[in-house]
Amino acid sequence: MPQLVNPMAPTLSGRLSPRASEQVLQLRRAGGLSPFATRDEQVLRRNPDHDGASVLRPAFVRDCEKVLHTPAYNRLNGKTQVFSFRPDDDICRRGLHEQMVGRVARDIGRALGLNLDLIEAIALGHDVGHTPFGHAGERFLNGIYHQCTGRWFFHNVQSVRVLDVLYGRNLSLQALDGIICHNGEFEQQTFETSGLSGFEEFDRIVDGCWERGDLAIGKLRPMTLEGCVVRVSDMIAYVGKDRQDALRAHLVDADGFDDGLGGAYNAWALSAFAADVVENSLGKPRVEMSEEGFAELRRAKRENYQKIYAASEVNGDFAQGVEELFGLLYEHELGALRAGREESAIFAQHIRPLERHLSHYGRTHDFEADPDQTVCDFISAMTDDYFIASCEALFPEARRLFPQRSYFDGVRA
Repeated sequence: MPQLVNPMAPTLSGRLSPRASEQVLQLRRAGGLSPFATRDEQVLRRNPDHDGASVLRPAFVRDCEKVLHTPAYNRLNGKTQVFSFRPDDDICRRGLHEQMVGRVARDIGRALGLNLDLIEAIALGHDVGHTPFGHAGERFLNGIYHQCTGRWFFHNVQSVRVLDVLYGRNLSLQALDGIICHNGEFEQQTFETSGLSGFEEFDRIVDGCWERGDLAIGKLRPMTLEGCVVRVSDMIAYVGKDRQDALRAHLVDADGFDDGLGGAYNAWALSAFAADVVENSLGKPRVEMSEEGFAELRRAKRENYQKIYAASEVNGDFAQGVEELFGLLYEHELGALRAGREESAIFAQHIRPLERHLSHYGRTHDFEADPDQTVCDFISAMTDDYFIASCEALFPEARRLFPQRSYFDGVRA
């Protein structure tokens, strides 16, 4: 197969230079860990007396397992990555996106000699707090939540809340920090680590994100190189895959992109950007891209916004109606919570299951302390289908809004 060439970044070949290749091989021969990697013995937990490492389950492997065994992780398979309302099982959902981020990050991290278990833990957990309907749903929920409380909802902050508070999983500080710092909407050519060293400072950072939103989130820096790698890998994983999905959904034409690669851009991006990051980060206490690599990543992402994200259905034809439903559902669940209606879904399918889960760890869920936060937790936890089913059960007009599409439109069953 001939090598793909991107005319917008012609020198990014997807291959390491001989010098970098030799450095990677030397690192592997020496045991594989960089002096800048996070060691297992550096793990920090809120409760250090629990979840100790073992030969079979090293410190950050435990974090991976903790994320995988939360209901929030399982629900990611029912949440939009970019495209909603499509009966197409081959379009990427958020759960697959997390795996793709982990794959890219592990490839980069292995070459750089970083802790692959920590990278996997961050990648698996980075989106568990995401809303239904992708970033459009995040924007809709943030709007109503901010209006009611003055606080801001962002999925990366909610992901930390899900794992650290709602499920009380005793994740490492390193994993939680990587999760909150992952936000791929903020591009940087160079990622420096923050020097964060304890939970007290981390908790202040989390509180600041709720209170100040973008002003705080835009300044986040991971405490580990592993977190830096996941952050750049998030963008690498979606910039080409989202294009492939847009082509599959017939929202754009294959020749409609400036680089002329169509859906093949994903294959080019996965190799070219990963090699660029490794080439420019080897032996350094930071993660960075070349000027050409960073410029191309920003360009491709900007083109996606222009030609894909603004055109996806939940941002386009159905945006106003879906946004109104977020508000209506929020008000309904808040009323049910304040009235103590035990038979309602927010109690039966959200609060009580969380209480049962936390009881295994001798903890309780104080859902009454902040009703708006509890409602926000519930709605953000919903899959697309659960949100639709809730709205159709509560608001008859919603049945006319959501498109009823079949797997067999245009074909015979």
